[in-house]
Amino acid sequence: MVPLSELVKTSSVTEEPSIYHKNLKRVTYVTADVAGSMESPVYGILDMRDRIAAIPLAEGYPLEEKFRAAPADEDRLRLKWDGEWQITYEVFRDMGIAFAVVMLLVYGLVVAWFRSFVVPLIIMAPIPLTLIGILPGHWVTGVFFTATSMIGFIALSGIIVRNSILLVDFILLELESGATLEDAVLKAGAVRMRPILLTAAALVVGGFVIVLDPIFQGLAVALMFGVVVSTVLTLVVIPLLYYLYAARGRTDPRGTAPASAAGDES
Repeated sequence: MVPLSELVKTSSVTEEPSIYHKNLKRVTYVTADVAGSMESPVYGILDMRDRIAAIPLAEGYPLEEKFRAAPADEDRLRLKWDGEWQITYEVFRDMGIAFAVVMLLVYGLVVAWFRSFVVPLIIMAPIPLTLIGILPGHWVTGVFFTATSMIGFIALSGIIVRNSILLVDFILLELESGATLEDAVLKAGAVRMRPILLTAAALVVGGFVIVLDPIFQGLAVALMFGVVVSTVLTLVVIPLLYYLYAARGRTDPRGTAPASAAGDES
């Protein structure tokens, strides 16, 4: 046995700190991972904000936090949340912009088809109703609202618009055939209910295939819970909104007056 002290010579020195730069600015990286019950970086950031704000700085000013863009200068200390949070923010921002553009395009197409600026608003009104199912669905299942959940919300918007068009188009066909507004609205809900419910059921069954996937689990929960709640509400909201709109005696989207209005004019 040989003592280790006879093989090496120890000395204590001060190591020069590493200097990191990003975008030509000096930075100090503090890294961490979140897992378990707090998988999303958003929850970790929100949990740490109060404790970070309580840390006193030797310079005497509070630590400023940046969530979107990097600090413009280096005159004082600042905290920039980066990494996975920055990716999450950019994904939701870009998807939100894309969703808005798609909704404008859908609105333009529906305006061209129905020749009305109001009816497309009625058709697209149930889109927010999908959130009534999506958000509680994530809470009940314990699944985090991720980018795939946002994809599910966008996909549901198209399905809800399609269901609304089926209802409104049937109402217009009934009005053109001479039915009263009340009968047309009630018959639209009764006749179109089966294909709309079958579409929702097919989507729910398809969601079961991917609900156990850790990546696309949010997509499955958004589709399954969102389509169930929004479909039920759409069958009530669309006929009711169109009835309230047409009952005011306005010209219908086909360019002809409703039966009640035509009778008054004659």
